Amino acid sequence: MDSLQLLSRIRNIPLVSARLVEGFLSGNYRSVFKGPGLEFDEVREYSTGDDVRSIDWNVTSRMGSPYVKTFREEREMALLLLIDVSASLQTGSGTYRKADTAAIISALLAHSAVHNNDRVGAVFYTDRIEKWVPPMKGRNHLMRLVQDMASIEPVGKGSDLSNAIACVEQSMKRRGICIIVSDFRIPPAYRQMSMLSRKHDLIAVKITDPADKKTPSTGLMELQDPESGRISGSYGFSSRYRKDLEEFWLAEHIFWQRECRRRGIDSLVIDTEEDPAKALLSFFRRRKGK
Repeated sequence: MDSLQLLSRIRNIPLVSARLVEGFLSGNYRSVFKGPGLEFDEVREYSTGDDVRSIDWNVTSRMGSPYVKTFREEREMALLLLIDVSASLQTGSGTYRKADTAAIISALLAHSAVHNNDRVGAVFYTDRIEKWVPPMKGRNHLMRLVQDMASIEPVGKGSDLSNAIACVEQSMKRRGICIIVSDFRIPPAYRQMSMLSRKHDLIAVKITDPADKKTPSTGLMELQDPESGRISGSYGFSSRYRKDLEEFWLAEHIFWQRECRRRGIDSLVIDTEEDPAKALLSFFRRRKGK
């Protein structure tokens, strides 16, 4: 799909009214993110009550009287989306693939940033960096970015989040907002995620599909891993087999949530059968209330 089709899809997601989508895009989303920090404003003469820790000793020594540095909150933020485009995202059991849901979520977030006059960029990754889009402002940049979300054709099949995080760390020197959009089907790079969250406001968005959690009640099947290509047998008639598989994925999911929470990383789970806009609205409202 091209960028216009994707934008149309965002505004016409089943069960979502245009008012709801526009309400999200026009909301003051800054209030739900951790502050971007302070930037230097000016140097002025010391006044009674000023924090002595803000004294600029170099200027003070030159002028012969105390001067202090003043700071202000940075006027803009940079939002960087780490978008997983590996082969497992191309799967889905219903109307939408996981990749479609990821694109809709990413486009909604990008729209929100541009609407608030902030910069937005993205790193599309598989087991390699497929494309790097540096954070920029403006509607033209937004349209190009959404076009990339809709039309990117990845070369790799696997997923290497640590490589994507390394790309972000090299490129984003100032504090910003980083949102990972992935199905996290391989063991995530928890250590690298922890390091990234110390410098940036990090949110992990996990895309799931009903097929991830349940196995069809059919006979002997061959299941192929979309990323590794490995084939394994599945016997859907076995209730024990289905139960073991469901318990395995549930344990994986609980572990992922626990690790994110333990490392101070906010997490959100969105299923392909859910309404992405409503899920994002609900998440950010909860976050704002923390």
